[in-house]
Amino acid sequence: MQIRSQGLRELCGLLGYSSQAYYQYNRHTEKRTFKQEELIQQVLAHRRLQPRLGARKLLELMQPEMGRDAFFELLRENGLLVRRKRYRVRTTFSTHRFRKYSDLTDDLVTERAGQLWVSDITYIRVGRDFAYLSLVTDAYSRKIIGFCLSHDLSTDSCLSALRMALASRLRTDQPLVHHSDRGTQYCSQAYTGLLNKKGIAISMTQSGNPRDNAIAERVNGILKMELLKENYDNINTAYKSVKQAINIYNTLRPHSSLDMLTPEKAHQKTGQLKRRWRNYYPAGEMEVSMDG
Repeated sequence: MQIRSQGLRELCGLLGYSSQAYYQYNRHTEKRTFKQEELIQQVLAHRRLQPRLGARKLLELMQPEMGRDAFFELLRENGLLVRRKRYRVRTTFSTHRFRKYSDLTDDLVTERAGQLWVSDITYIRVGRDFAYLSLVTDAYSRKIIGFCLSHDLSTDSCLSALRMALASRLRTDQPLVHHSDRGTQYCSQAYTGLLNKKGIAISMTQSGNPRDNAIAERVNGILKMELLKENYDNINTAYKSVKQAINIYNTLRPHSSLDMLTPEKAHQKTGQLKRRWRNYYPAGEMEVSMDG
């Protein structure tokens, strides 16, 4: 029911406000609603390319006028916070006859791209089976520089990813360490032989703890939880999606651990990069950082 002007003035007077203040409040509320709707549409536009892009990354990309807490609350109210799913398939088998190397990364501080590469294998569901994604990542910039998707866990897949990374290596005169777990693929004579041929130092984890290869594990998690679907119809479709996801990851996704730079931009830098990781959520809250 519409409130008549006289009645509105009387009502506002009883509450200690002027009718002008009432109209200003309505206009302010309407303007705020429009701004919130605009922000939601921008979030949805980002999520079309990066379906599981977290609130902190959205905040950095969009730079909304509202504060951080208000922005997170807006996403929460509209069901736009993402839930993280955690599950693992075993891809490392370290009980084998091949030589296992020492860990060279304990005291290593990266200050440039091409100083430390980390490699790992993760899985992707394809129908009722799995495909296996081999990745080589530059530890300094977090840029994925080599990848291969395969039906199996063969050494050939890891070698293909390594060769792709080697093709992009610019400064062959500077020392480089390659770090991985102690899986058969990385300890094989073919893989270590290629690293030795290229003059690359070999480093390996000393246990099965994922934290020993933390950067590689985080990259796996970002791809699977933010950029890839949970299941694909066939490996060709999965490969196209992986290729697109890696391109988006490298060129569009900012990292808190890289001073909010994308891996592509960080790859051009030198010197230690500022870490801007903070957990804005209490224990048990929905969003959990994948990359710091």
